[in-house]
Amino acid sequence: MTPIKSLSLLLALALLGGCAGYRLGPTAPVKSVRIDLFENKTLEPRLVVAVQRALKHRLQQDGYTIESDNSADLVVTGEIIEFLRNGISYQPGDVLTVQDYSLQLRAKLTVTERITGEAVINQDITGSTTVRVGNDFNAGQRQAVPLIADELAVQATDLITTGDWPGQ
Repeated sequence: MTPIKSLSLLLALALLGGCAGYRLGPTAPVKSVRIDLFENKTLEPRLVVAVQRALKHRLQQDGYTIESDNSADLVVTGEIIEFLRNGISYQPGDVLTVQDYSLQLRAKLTVTERITGEAVINQDITGSTTVRVGNDFNAGQRQAVPLIADELAVQATDLITTGDWPGQ
C-alpha cells in the first residue's frame, strides 16, 4: 500500500471515529412525555397556553413523543409562579412614561416518572425578554409572552434531555 493511500485511510478512520459518541434524539432513557397543564398562580391570563404550546414544540423537536394518555414515560407538570413587569427605560424628559419593559416569567417545573411516581426534576425555571412599549403596551406584551414561554421551554427541555437519569 502506498503512503498516500495509508494516510488517506488513517485520516478517514480518524474522521469517522470522531462521530462515534454522537446520538440522535433524546439522550435520556425515555422516549415519551405527557405534558399536563401548568397551574397559573399569577393574575396574567393566557400564560398556561403559551407555556404548554412551547413545551410541546421543544420536546417534539428534541425527538420525544408527546402522549395525552397514561402511556408516557414521563409526566411534566408545573406552576407558573410569577409574571413581572419592570420599567427599564423611560421617555426622554419624562421619568413617569416607560419606554421599555423587562418581562419575566418564573415557573416551577416538576417531572415525574409515570411508573414509579418519583420526581426526577423539581426546579424553578425563568424566561425573560424586553418589550418596547410604543403606542400599545398590551399588544407588545401579547407578542412577548410566546418568546418568554419558549425560553422556559428551552430550559425545561434541556433539563429533561440532559437530566441525571438513573442507569445512564
